[in-house]
Amino acid sequence: MTKSFKFKPSRLSLAFAAGLVALAPMAGSPVQAAAPAKPVSAKAAPITVPPIVYKTRTLPNGMKLLYSRDTTTPNVTVQVWYSVGSKDDPNGRSGFAHLFEHLMFKATQDMPSETFDRLTEDVGGFNNASTWDDFTNYYEVVPAASLERLIWAESERLGALVVDEDIFKSERDVVKEELRQRVLAQPYGRLFGLYIAQNSYTTHPYKRPGIGSIEELNLATIDDVRAFHATYYRPDNAALIVVGNFDEAQLNAYVDKYMGPLKTPASPMPRVTAVEPPHTVAKTVTTYGPNVPLPAVALTWMGPKASDPDAAATKVLDAILTSGKSSRLYNSLVYDTQVATSVFSNADLPAQPGLIYVGAIMADGKPLADGEAQLLTQTARLRDTPVSADELSEAKTELIANAVRQRETIDNRAFALGYALVTQGNADKANSEVAELSAVTAADVQAVARKYLTVNGMTTIRYVAESERKDAAPVVATVPPAASATFTGPIYTLRPEGERTPLPPLGAAVNPTLPAPAETTLPNGLKVVVAKSSDLPLVAVRLTVKAGASSDPAGKAGAASLMSDVITEGTATRTAQQIAAESEALGTEISAGSDWEYSALSMNVVKGNLSPAMAILSDVALHPAFKADEIERMRSQTLDGLKVNYQQPGALSGYVTAPLIYGGTPMGHVSSGTPHSLPGITREDLVALHTGAWRPNNAILVLTGDITPKEGFALAQAAFGNWKALAGKPLTAPVVTPAAPPRDVIIDLPGTGQAAVRVVKTTIARSSPDYYPGIVASTVLGGGYSARLNQEIRIKRGLSYGANASLSTRLTTGGFTGQAQTKNESAAQVVGLIKTEMTRLAAEPVSADELTARKSVLIGNYGRNLERADGLANVLGDLAFYRIDLKEIQQYTTKVTAVTPQQVSAFAGTQLDPATSSVIVVGDRSQMGDAITAALPKAEIISVTDLNLDKPALK
Repeated sequence: MTKSFKFKPSRLSLAFAAGLVALAPMAGSPVQAAAPAKPVSAKAAPITVPPIVYKTRTLPNGMKLLYSRDTTTPNVTVQVWYSVGSKDDPNGRSGFAHLFEHLMFKATQDMPSETFDRLTEDVGGFNNASTWDDFTNYYEVVPAASLERLIWAESERLGALVVDEDIFKSERDVVKEELRQRVLAQPYGRLFGLYIAQNSYTTHPYKRPGIGSIEELNLATIDDVRAFHATYYRPDNAALIVVGNFDEAQLNAYVDKYMGPLKTPASPMPRVTAVEPPHTVAKTVTTYGPNVPLPAVALTWMGPKASDPDAAATKVLDAILTSGKSSRLYNSLVYDTQVATSVFSNADLPAQPGLIYVGAIMADGKPLADGEAQLLTQTARLRDTPVSADELSEAKTELIANAVRQRETIDNRAFALGYALVTQGNADKANSEVAELSAVTAADVQAVARKYLTVNGMTTIRYVAESERKDAAPVVATVPPAASATFTGPIYTLRPEGERTPLPPLGAAVNPTLPAPAETTLPNGLKVVVAKSSDLPLVAVRLTVKAGASSDPAGKAGAASLMSDVITEGTATRTAQQIAAESEALGTEISAGSDWEYSALSMNVVKGNLSPAMAILSDVALHPAFKADEIERMRSQTLDGLKVNYQQPGALSGYVTAPLIYGGTPMGHVSSGTPHSLPGITREDLVALHTGAWRPNNAILVLTGDITPKEGFALAQAAFGNWKALAGKPLTAPVVTPAAPPRDVIIDLPGTGQAAVRVVKTTIARSSPDYYPGIVASTVLGGGYSARLNQEIRIKRGLSYGANASLSTRLTTGGFTGQAQTKNESAAQVVGLIKTEMTRLAAEPVSADELTARKSVLIGNYGRNLERADGLANVLGDLAFYRIDLKEIQQYTTKVTAVTPQQVSAFAGTQLDPATSSVIVVGDRSQMGDAITAALPKAEIISVTDLNLDKPALK
C-alpha cells in the first residue's frame, strides 16, 4: 500500500529488533547436542548472475519500450518509468512529484477512480508506485491474461488524467498522514527523511525532502497539478517495461495500439541544471526531534553519480562499512566498543552526483562524541590503508549474491532495467554491473575513499532530543509563497458511463505450475521437506523448532526471543564474528527469531555455497555457546531498541496487544521482552529453552529453490544426521485459553506526530474449520488497498496513509487486529470507523463481486509467495508446523474460492464482534480532544512513563 516517496535507501545495521537480557555473569560453557567438529572455512564458489535478456525499441513519439519474456511464470509486470522526481518539484512546492504520484491512481476520462485497483487487486495482482529523486515509477503485477488491459490503462493515465477538487484534497490529506507516519511519528524519521539531505546539499534540489512539508503541500493547487502533468508526463519522458509471460508480437501490437497514438508536446523538456559546488570547508550542524530516545550522528560527503566510473568501487566501499555483522562499522561501534546500538551507511548514487554517508545511533548512555570519533577513525582507515583481500572478496560476494536474488521475481528484474536506464541512461548496466563489481580492487576502494571521504568536504549532522536544545529554536524567515501555475491546456473529466471506451478483453489464462514438495524423516526424528521451485541458483533454508515465546518462563518475557538472538552469536568452535564473517563470505547471513509458538533459523544462499553454509547453520543450531558477554551485549542492544520503539506509536501499540488480550495465559506478555523483564533472564534460562526445544524430533527443516529432493535429503543428512535426540518429551508450545475481558486503553505519548489505533481480539486456531472463511473475512475487511477499512479511512476520508486488518491463527488461539495510524485529532473517528466496518461485515452479506475480488487478493498473494524460494520455505514450514498436509498448496485456491458470503458473515458475527474486542490508542492524548472520550468512555489512560507491560494493570 505504498504509493509513496522513497527514502534515500541506507544500509542500516539494527540491533533494535532483538530482545535481550541481563544475566548473572557465568562461564560460557557451550550447550552440547553432539560433539562439534572443528570448523573448516570454505572458499566461496564463483557466483554466476543470469543476465536479464531483453529487447528494446523506441516508438515514434519517443517512448522507450523494454521487454523480457519469462514463460515459467503465469504473471506479467507492467511498469512505466517517468524521468521526473522530487528534484523537479516546482519552487515552493516540495513534495509535489510525490503528491502527483498519488493522483495518478485516480480517474481518467474512461476510468473512474480506483479502476487501477479493480484491474490489478481484483484479479489477484497488485499495483504501486514510488517517487525518487530522479524518477517516478508505476508498476503492476497481474495474471498474464490482463496484459492488454494494463497497457491500455497506463496509456489512459498518461494521456487523459482527471483531477478534480475532491480527489486533489483527499490525496493531499493522505500524503500529510504519510508524512506524519513515516517522518514525524518515527524517532529518526526527521534525520533520514529531512535533515541528512537538507544539510548535506547547498544548491542542488536533491536537498529538498521528497515527502515535502505540510505548509508547502497546503499551497499546491489543481492548476499546479495539471501543469505538472502536462510538463513531465509525456511519451518522450517515459519508458514502458514489460517482463513476464507474453507473446512478443502481441505485446508490440498492444503497445503500438495504445501508446503509439499519444502525442509528444513540441515544447522542450525542462531539466534541472543546478550543479552542487565542491564542498571545501567542513561544517557541523545539530538538529533536533521531539521523540529522540537515543542520539544519532551522520557524516556525509558528496559522492559520484550512478554512471560515474567510481560507482562500483563506491558500492563496495559502502558494503565494507556496513553490510552484515562482519562489516567495519558494526564490528567497531556495535560489537567491539559497543558505543552504538546500530550503524548505517549509504552510497546514494542518483543520476547526478549524490551522497556518501555513514552514521550511528548511540547506545544508551554513550556520548555522541564517542560515536563520531569512531566513525572518523573508520573512514580514515579506508583512506589510509587498503582493505584486506578477505574484506574485499566478502563485500563483492554479498553484492553479487544480492544481484542473483534480484533476478528472482519479474518485478525486480523490470526494476533493475528501469533503474539502470533512468539513472545511468543505459538499461544494459543492469547486466554489466556485476562485471564492474567483480573488477573492483582494494586500490580502487582506497582511491574513492581518498577522493570523496575528505576531511574538508565532510558535513557532520548531530541529531538529539528537542529537550537538549540550549537556545531558542531559530526563527525561520518567512518566505513569500511561490506563485501557483496557470494552466491553459485541456482539462479532462470522466465521461458518462455509456460514452467511455470499454476495457480491452482479457487474454488467455496461463495456469501456474505449483511446486510438488517431498518429505522424509531422518533416523533422529528430524522432518525434512524439499521443494524444487526454480532453476535460478538460489536455495532458501528454514529450520523450525516447536517452541517460542509462549514457552518463556513465568516473569521472564523475552527469554525465547533473546535465546534466538544469541544463538547466532557464537558456538563451541566459532565466535560471533567468525560466524558472521564465514557466512557473509558465502554471500548469506543466518537469521534467527522466535514467534509465539516456534523459533527458527533461516538463510538464503547461492546454490554453489549451500553445502558450507549448511555446515555453519548446523553448528549454530546444535552448539550455541551462550557466552555471558554475548548475552549481555545483545540484552543491552534490545533494551536500546525498546527505548526507540516506546517512542513509536505503531510499535508501542503492538507491544500492548498481547498483555491486553492474552492476559493470564502463556501468551500474555510481550514476546520480545520489556525493560522490566529482560534484566532478570539468565544464561540458565536460555540453555534450558534450547535444550528443551532444539531437538531433532522437535524440528522441521525446509529447503526450497534450485534443489531436488534427492539433493536436499542428502544435505540434511550430512548437516544434521548426527544431531542426537535427547530422552524425555521436548518442549513445545503450550495450550492457550484466554479469558481476559475486553478492555480499552489509551497510552499517552506526548509530542508524537500521530496516533496508532488498534482494535484487537482473540480468535480461531489454524486447525479450525473456519480458517478459510476467517482469512476471507479478514481480507474483505482489511486485506489490500481496496479493502473496506482502507476504503473508508484512507480513500474516502484521507485520514490515514493506510488501514488494514489481519488474522493470525495459531495452534490453539489466534488473534485479530484492525489498525490504522492517523493524526491525533482524528483517532476517535478512526476507532469508530473500524468498529462500524466490523459490525457491517456481520450484518450485511458481502456482494458476489466484492467477495470474488478479495478472494483474488488472497490467491494472488499466495501464488507470488510460492514463486520465491523464501516465500515457499515459509509456507511449507508453517504447514508442517501446524501438522497440515503439504498438498494444501495445491488445494489453497479451491478452498478459498469455496467460501460463501454466508460463511463470511457468520465468522464476522462470532469472531469479529467489536463489542468483545479491545481498543488500543497510542498517541498524544492532549491533541485527541473530547471525541476520544466519547468514542471510548471506559478507556484507561496510561502515561508512557508509567507503562509497565509486565503487570496486568499495565502500570
